[in-house]
Amino acid sequence: MLQFIDVTLRRGERILFDDLSLTVHAGHKAGVVGRNGVGKSTLFELVRRRLLPEAGDVVWPESWRLACLEQSVEPSARAALDFVLDGDTRLRRVERAIAKAERTGDDEALGHLYSDLDDAGGYDAHARAGEILSGLGFAAADFTKPHGSFSGGWRISLNLARALMTPSDLLLLDEPTNHLDLDATLWLENWVRRYEGTLLLIAHDRDFLDRAMGEIVHLDDGKAKAYSGNYAAFERQRAEALERQAAIYKKQQRRVAEIHAFVDRFRAKASKARQAQSRLKELERMDLVAPVHAELPYRFDFTQPKKISNPTLMLDDAAIGYHGHAVLDDVTLRVYPNDRIGVLGANGAGKTTLLRCLAGELAPMAGTSSRGQHAAVGYFAQHQLESLDLDASPRDHFADPEADDMPAWSDQHVRDYLGGWGFRGDDVNRRARTFSGGEKARLVLALLACRRPAVLVLDEPTNHLDLEMRQALAIALQEYQGAVLLVSHDRHLLRQCADDFWLVADGTVGRFRDDLDAYTALRRKRTSAEPRQAAGRAPRTRPGDRRSLSREQVRLERRLEQLTHRLEAIDSSLGARELHRRPDEIARLVAERREVAREVASAEVTWLALQGELDRLD
Repeated sequence: MLQFIDVTLRRGERILFDDLSLTVHAGHKAGVVGRNGVGKSTLFELVRRRLLPEAGDVVWPESWRLACLEQSVEPSARAALDFVLDGDTRLRRVERAIAKAERTGDDEALGHLYSDLDDAGGYDAHARAGEILSGLGFAAADFTKPHGSFSGGWRISLNLARALMTPSDLLLLDEPTNHLDLDATLWLENWVRRYEGTLLLIAHDRDFLDRAMGEIVHLDDGKAKAYSGNYAAFERQRAEALERQAAIYKKQQRRVAEIHAFVDRFRAKASKARQAQSRLKELERMDLVAPVHAELPYRFDFTQPKKISNPTLMLDDAAIGYHGHAVLDDVTLRVYPNDRIGVLGANGAGKTTLLRCLAGELAPMAGTSSRGQHAAVGYFAQHQLESLDLDASPRDHFADPEADDMPAWSDQHVRDYLGGWGFRGDDVNRRARTFSGGEKARLVLALLACRRPAVLVLDEPTNHLDLEMRQALAIALQEYQGAVLLVSHDRHLLRQCADDFWLVADGTVGRFRDDLDAYTALRRKRTSAEPRQAAGRAPRTRPGDRRSLSREQVRLERRLEQLTHRLEAIDSSLGARELHRRPDEIARLVAERREVAREVASAEVTWLALQGELDRLD
């Protein structure tokens, strides 16, 4: 088990953890929740022993293998697939030993090393790494690209793939869904549910926590409390506990008032002095219950548009893409006032491309894009976080002389407005370069919300936002009177804010006529039924070729069975005690095993690619 025993830790003058105690049993999956700044990531640093507590201890079995999602890794020239495989250090160590033994001709060592390679899962390692990369949204063409050539968000996804590839008994995942789309989030959810080790996961995705976690660890006021069940169960249990605490506090305060009244009334009377002293001692012994503070950290709304055109946004026979290559074609759609549209689709299907066109950032290659006279668009995308003036404070952004669409508010009004977005006190004067990703996202949303947009176009607005902020955003969007187009992997937000759905697929956009639960069930069925592996290459086919693909797959299955039996026979021969007297036979068996193993790996990858082609035809 993993144990935190009376842990105390300070950050400057602030006590972050105060005699914190927590136990996570082996094999449990625990979601770690709490407001920003309570120490969730610091808890992970203690487990990794990158931080040492001032008092107390963090212990877990020495035999456990630890794997972690790194939030930042130096860009590497390693190909993406190799970068992920590097997470399995034992596999890489065996591979290096095999390469050395092959160079030196040490056939006897090779016999043992190939057995070690089998134990390390080396013969299907490329297939497993490819499945992870595909599941997280990488295309087959990405596998050979250098790690350093990917953008920051994709590099974090590669770090996640590497952590999942690392054999582990204890896995720490800090915000793994931040840079994933909905399909990749569903794939990761299935992976986590199958994981057999002990898992601690920090996330702000309610649906993910509900479906994948069996325990919730809540950090608050320097303490940690574990709740059995998923996030919905945690909310119920915590609400009930707060109600009990409020009732106890109210009853206790009533008793305190009664004691003070008795003492004040009878202190001077000799006949009642002993009783008064007894009441005072009762008060001293009383373990006072803290009052319940239910105030939410965020209070904001989107300023309502004065006028809205009907329709607001229009695309007619549009082809949308880049550098002469159409990502989406034959797109005709309308956005009307009060529309609440969730945009669905697999990673790379063109969701962001569609939103960029609707927001006016990308002109169509063919067809027309137009908007009504009163159809100002408020567009949120992740790249806008980096477009902030990093040397300016939140107050400075509202005083930007080049922003002619900013409201003419007084300084106090700006302070009050920013306070609702969580910027209070000195935070309004801090430079943006000191902000976390969540703070930058809140500032961009605050700047967008005050401009009275008629249409909100939001591309993954919840990345980096905590649970309270996500809930406040959902409430604000529900009350907003303009149109909303939303891409998000947060199913809770989509469920609360979207009335209709568009599906981006097969190079075009159409209405998805079912609800979000039906879509997620469809995607979950696909991600659990198929090993989303793109490392192999199947021949290009037409729908009529399905029968030949199936025949080829059956042929491969038979061949794999034969090869597996041959590997077992070779391993049995290599293990024979008298074989050490026959070095020529050892060399022959080692060479044969190497060739058979390579054929097994190639056949597995081709089988997976064939399965992917069959699924595509379906």
